[in-house]
Amino acid sequence: MSEAKRAQVQPRPGGKLLADALVAQGCSHVFCVPGESYLDLLDGLYAVRNRIQLVTCRFEAGAVHMAEAHAKLTGKPGVAIVTRGPGACHAAIGVHVAFQDSTPLVLLVGQIPFEETDRESFQEVDYRKMFGPLAKWVTQIDDAKRIPELMAHAFDVATSGRPGPVVVAISEEMQKELASVPDIGPAHVLPPHPAPDALPQLMAMLEKAKRPLAVLGGGACWTAEGRGAIRDWLVGNDIPVAVSFRRQGLFDGTNANFVGDLGVGADATLVAKAKESDLFLAIGTRMGEPISQGYTLFDMAGGTPIVQVYPDQAEIGRVYRPALGIVSDVNAFALAARNMEPLRRPSWSGWTRELRAARVAQAKAPQYDGPLNLAVALQELEKVLPADTIYTTDAGNFATWPTRFMHVSEKQDFLGPTNGAMGYGVPAAIGAKITSPERTVVCFVGDGGFLMTGQELATAFHHSVAPIILVFNNQMYGTIRMHQEKTYPGRVSGTALTNPDFSKFIEAYGGHGEVVEKTEELVPAVKRAIASGKPALVEVRTNPEQITNRATVAQLRAQAGAAAAPAAAAEPAPKKAKAKEPAQAARAATSSRSAAPRKR
Repeated sequence: MSEAKRAQVQPRPGGKLLADALVAQGCSHVFCVPGESYLDLLDGLYAVRNRIQLVTCRFEAGAVHMAEAHAKLTGKPGVAIVTRGPGACHAAIGVHVAFQDSTPLVLLVGQIPFEETDRESFQEVDYRKMFGPLAKWVTQIDDAKRIPELMAHAFDVATSGRPGPVVVAISEEMQKELASVPDIGPAHVLPPHPAPDALPQLMAMLEKAKRPLAVLGGGACWTAEGRGAIRDWLVGNDIPVAVSFRRQGLFDGTNANFVGDLGVGADATLVAKAKESDLFLAIGTRMGEPISQGYTLFDMAGGTPIVQVYPDQAEIGRVYRPALGIVSDVNAFALAARNMEPLRRPSWSGWTRELRAARVAQAKAPQYDGPLNLAVALQELEKVLPADTIYTTDAGNFATWPTRFMHVSEKQDFLGPTNGAMGYGVPAAIGAKITSPERTVVCFVGDGGFLMTGQELATAFHHSVAPIILVFNNQMYGTIRMHQEKTYPGRVSGTALTNPDFSKFIEAYGGHGEVVEKTEELVPAVKRAIASGKPALVEVRTNPEQITNRATVAQLRAQAGAAAAPAAAAEPAPKKAKAKEPAQAARAATSSRSAAPRKR
């Protein structure tokens, strides 16, 4: 036995075994909020500090969002560590993001001593029950000898089939226990490839089509080679290409075949054209609620032929019955598709140009009231940002502006939470900048989302990375206010916000802060922010009346009023009330005044 082999089986405490297991799985970064429940693992990570960068965060959800962004950029499982009880509860937000985004993630959670189980010990939680619906697999390690085995399996599960999060609870005393076991590295597993007759069947269906439409989905599962191959195949056959919700980084938005995104806030023309398609190619995407426009895009029985390509057979046909399901790694499918002879003179070239023209038309900046035309400002901004910029986005109405008016190009990345988690954008930007410090990282976030995790800017300063944060401030929870105005027009309840001066917020950390109120101010402000070399925040003060990029508050109220008018007219006339006694009438008038909505 070699010296290296002998060293591997020397007794090691569980904390050291856990750290070594992360090294064995190829982990390069760990994002954490420290806790006493995993002191021994922290000590183990100190021993491998030349192999793994430990990133200290300020909030557990922020730590998991950073790990999730790291996974999207690298394709490898992101790793986060949090403490028991409250720490695990905070982290659950990020686990849900990873689950719905199909992002490989391993979350380690400190646990109580296992001999205290079921006594409702301090911060005790049964993580199998807590995370069961949110993760692909949940386990707990109580025996140090099993650390290499269970950690290796955790990474396997996170990356296999449909990628996703795995939660591993690590009991406190187990981390002190000595065990003599060897480390276990990653398994060499070939990804699933298309069945031999899959591509010929697909090409035969494509040849008969008149109005095909491809939609690309999936996040961390795509490699640069795979994205290049699928682009070549789609463009080579002149197929119109859309992306699913917040997957703008999968296809060049400047390409003549790009026709937009099928997600929340999708262009109505694209949605209508998708319903007209006679062959729908769902490549790497689940047919979930956003892409299907609330499950209204097609009938579930398969009236529109759907070809679904996905690495997990359980997801194919889960909602919509496909005409052809192809179980395959998306990159393997893309490479195989590129090798197929392209169709000669496709009959749908006019259809592709029609869809592209609709995308170009809806990306033109309208005239908006006020000194800031955000559409124009964003389009001017994209011209000056580097060709390999990483964009991250939070959730909210503001996010539809860059989605509609900007064009994510070939070498850029776009990271966003498909489950709509507010508070994602800032930590994702920091995680992205730590992962790729040489690239410019720009975060889009609303005033509501920023104050959920904006304190993670301290992590950027601590680890000497400088993302650029654009805070869109309209002094409200905009998406909820939009729905409120549609349903209860003029009755503003719970959606107004009071904000700080965001530029001063980052200046208090020692960063670069600016305020933008006019169209022509955004580009110079971002240029100065980048040149500062510091973490930077540009507060973009938007018009609260312009609630979406397609409607104002007044327009939504008018639409709601018009919709309510026919219903009101159909109501039978109320019976004439009897005259009230003077005291009763006075009480009724007082009640009416107190119930009247206040004007803003």
